[in-house]
Amino acid sequence: MLTPGTRVLSYLRMIKFSHSLFALPFAFSSAVLAAGGLPATKKILWITMAMVAARSAAMGMNRVIDKEIDAQNPRTKNREIPTGVIPVAEAVAFIVLSSIIFCFSAHMLNPLCLKLSPLALCIVFLYSYTKRFTWGAHLVLGVAIALAPLGAWIAIRGGISWEALPLCVAVIFWLAGFDILYALQDIEFDKAHKLYSIPQRFGVRNSLYIARVFHIITWIFLCITGRVFHMGIVYYIGMAVVAGLLIYEHRLVRPGDLTKLDMAFFNMNGYISIAVLVFIALDKMAK
Repeated sequence: MLTPGTRVLSYLRMIKFSHSLFALPFAFSSAVLAAGGLPATKKILWITMAMVAARSAAMGMNRVIDKEIDAQNPRTKNREIPTGVIPVAEAVAFIVLSSIIFCFSAHMLNPLCLKLSPLALCIVFLYSYTKRFTWGAHLVLGVAIALAPLGAWIAIRGGISWEALPLCVAVIFWLAGFDILYALQDIEFDKAHKLYSIPQRFGVRNSLYIARVFHIITWIFLCITGRVFHMGIVYYIGMAVVAGLLIYEHRLVRPGDLTKLDMAFFNMNGYISIAVLVFIALDKMAK
């Protein structure tokens, strides 16, 4: 019998709660741009609640849908559902609860957020099925994560406008790029089990090139974001920092040497998302 504390930790591990670090800074970045400065505290709290709940529901769904696949993969066979630490019925209840919290948080933000919340859940749930039929699954995941900055924009402005789109496009290709790197470790398993990914389809070397192209696109659209919002020199110093982080990330992963993949995946991308937020905030404060 697991203690309450141990059970909570098991759920946090199941949804990789620490990876919320990837999406949240981009959501906050979008909120700052939409507000033209620091948003109201109440808005920040409900945006945080909505983002965490949506991601928790999505990750829970992914774990339930992939439970048989995870049980066969040496890398994932010790996850909470395959090992029985978290029963499937409990995981489903967790997904439902997280979805309810997300919709309630959307309701607390504004009517449009509430109306769009079921569509958002459908998109984030869709990703879990895509690797069964398309190697474009990485881009679908990118779209799902890009809902974070788009949703934060709607939360502040109460509507969708074109100014929000460059940042969303940057997030799509940023996420897809590092998800390609992450998928390198499962290339043989994916081939054996007829699962689709860019590494499985194009091989390691070509996948590294594709990931680099995606991250060049990311950087270009981050610079376009700066132009759209008339950002100053502080922001573009930040873009130089982001470029350096992206270059370093790709230097960590080479054909035949994936030993630093975890550092490239988690550390560098956490730094990148935080750097974007910090330099947006600093630029706004400098004006």
